[in-house]
Amino acid sequence: MIRLSLFLLWLLHFLPLPLLRLLGAAFGLLLYLFGRERRRVARLNLRLCFPQLDRHALRRLVRRHFIAFGRAFLDRSLLWHASPARLQRLITLKGELPPSDQTTILLAPHFVGLDAGWTLLTLDRPMLSIYANQKNPTINAAFYAGRTRFNTPLLLSRQEGMRRVVKALREMSSFYYLPDMDFGPRDAIFIPFFGVPAATITALPRLARMADAVVVPCVTRMTASGYEVELLPAWQDYPGDDTQADTRRVNAFIEEQVGRMPEQYFWVHKRFKTRPPGEAKFY
Repeated sequence: MIRLSLFLLWLLHFLPLPLLRLLGAAFGLLLYLFGRERRRVARLNLRLCFPQLDRHALRRLVRRHFIAFGRAFLDRSLLWHASPARLQRLITLKGELPPSDQTTILLAPHFVGLDAGWTLLTLDRPMLSIYANQKNPTINAAFYAGRTRFNTPLLLSRQEGMRRVVKALREMSSFYYLPDMDFGPRDAIFIPFFGVPAATITALPRLARMADAVVVPCVTRMTASGYEVELLPAWQDYPGDDTQADTRRVNAFIEEQVGRMPEQYFWVHKRFKTRPPGEAKFY
């Protein structure tokens, strides 16, 4: 069944984008209707982050998120199989890529289009990133192959540790870094995310300091014609002397970007799974 699904995903890359997006919306609505657990997670996350929304607005936003998620999922057929020329027509760059010899951490929050951002950047240069192994080896192999098509990027397992990442970053100079998931209390501190304490890893300021790297925010936005990858100006005076303040800056930046396209953030992740001592669990 998995191999058949991957074959169908390959077939989809022959479709024009408007038709693929229609199928993606339908797929997202099916996930919304039948994915009870993830629908509950997304609804709870959005209710915590946007308490001002009434019940109807919240339901609409959850549904829009699932549509965006479904479209991004089927768009992987293009990212994994379309030609470089087609990808460069579908994914546009806004801003300037840093020089390839400058050690750079691209701060890439978990929006649904983040794989498109990675694909565009790897078309330009070798890139480094971290990935989480999928439980199914066939799916894991498909994800790995799809993300390593161009310029021989290096994907490190999350278990390989900080020293391995720093060494690889010094060798490759460009690191696509996803900072905003709950991986438990290890190497994390509780920083507000939309006013809710969230276990936030402190790796970004530590990596920037250890590798003498600049931090360039990188936000990928799904558009009607494909994707737009926006590279914002490098952060000045970062990192500072206060790890908590540096980490708070990350969450504040992501909040600002979520406000621009709330339906495209990765709300199906249990972002508030780890709670401060003595606080009840949300999920």
